[in-house]
Amino acid sequence: MSKHKAFAATQVPEFRNFLLGRFLFIMALRMLGTLVGWWVFELTHEPFAIGLIGLSEVIPAVSLALYSGHVIDISEKRKLMLVAVGLYIIAAIMLAILSTKISLEMFSTHTIVFSIYIIIFLTGIIRSFASPVFNTILPTTVPKEVLQNAVTWNQGAWLSASVIGHASIGFLIAGIGNTGSLIVIASLASIGFFLLFNLPTKPPFQQTSEKKTWESVKEGLRFVFRTKELLGALTLDLFAVLFGGAVAMIPVFAKDILNVGPIGYGWLNAAADIGSVIIIITLTFFPITGGQGKKLMYVIAGFGMCIVTFAISKIFWVSFAALLLSGLLDGISVVIRGTILQLKTPENMRGRVMSVNSMFINSSNEFGQFESGLAAKLMGVVPSVLFGGCMTLLIVTTTWFKSPALRDMEY
Repeated sequence: MSKHKAFAATQVPEFRNFLLGRFLFIMALRMLGTLVGWWVFELTHEPFAIGLIGLSEVIPAVSLALYSGHVIDISEKRKLMLVAVGLYIIAAIMLAILSTKISLEMFSTHTIVFSIYIIIFLTGIIRSFASPVFNTILPTTVPKEVLQNAVTWNQGAWLSASVIGHASIGFLIAGIGNTGSLIVIASLASIGFFLLFNLPTKPPFQQTSEKKTWESVKEGLRFVFRTKELLGALTLDLFAVLFGGAVAMIPVFAKDILNVGPIGYGWLNAAADIGSVIIIITLTFFPITGGQGKKLMYVIAGFGMCIVTFAISKIFWVSFAALLLSGLLDGISVVIRGTILQLKTPENMRGRVMSVNSMFINSSNEFGQFESGLAAKLMGVVPSVLFGGCMTLLIVTTTWFKSPALRDMEY
């Protein structure tokens, strides 16, 4: 692939602005998620408490996902995106206030942890709109002929932001504490807000709201369930990440098994994303050609094996390498799934389909976090992660035989 084609999407000024604004926003969110996991475990010393963070966010995010898709399709998307980013900034400021010495002296640990859950619950409401509206705006920033390249760049920026967010927050916590880190997070999200503010307006895909909300929602659901490749990819991701996500238990592994501090914790959190960035850069210049469905299943099976390795490792660098490789494999699956999603979705349904996608993703990540916390409580931390990796392998095997449309998918 020529250099010009590899950088085709970045030649579009609007896309560059979108990419940088989203990069800063996602970096802030990843820093926030990593910090909250560490903070709650530090306060409670309970793995299950980490799982409750995911549950607090996923309940509103999934409950409102279908409705948010309808709202996105009939709304001006730039305004909706800016409102969501602005509310996230307010949530970070609220957490910063809660983390101050004054708050710690005024309130009990139980009250502070409960307040954290409430704020995370509110961010789940915001997220039900924020995640799909970003994905809906993406294809409007570039010509259709460079959309696949834009998807790759977008995933690369998202993963790069995750790496920097995960890795840097450990250093920040160690250097300036939770309050200072949360101020940095709010500042980064604010800079992202002003970059995204410069985007042109994004009018509704549906020019009229005559269609009833529930009818509109059902139309989006019917499209997803009729499109077998799309449904198969979303379902595979849902169950693979639900059972195979080891990230939720990284605070426990870092503190109690690998015996590393906040810096080591930050690097373990960043490991998977570093692997994803490496492969995203590679795929920008050497895109996947042919047999994408089979390759998707191969890399998710490899992901499951990496989780098994992480579960049984007691050596920091082995654990880091297992997570790094898992991220590399997951990066391939992210690009394949993202391209299938954008290519298969008609413009007038983008909000609803992206919201269904967001519902699947939110379900897998946050329910996966809750499942990890619950399984750790019932089975122990190491057996729960080992079980999750084995379940991922079983799910891929089942999907191979049950979803031939996805297995044979090419684009």
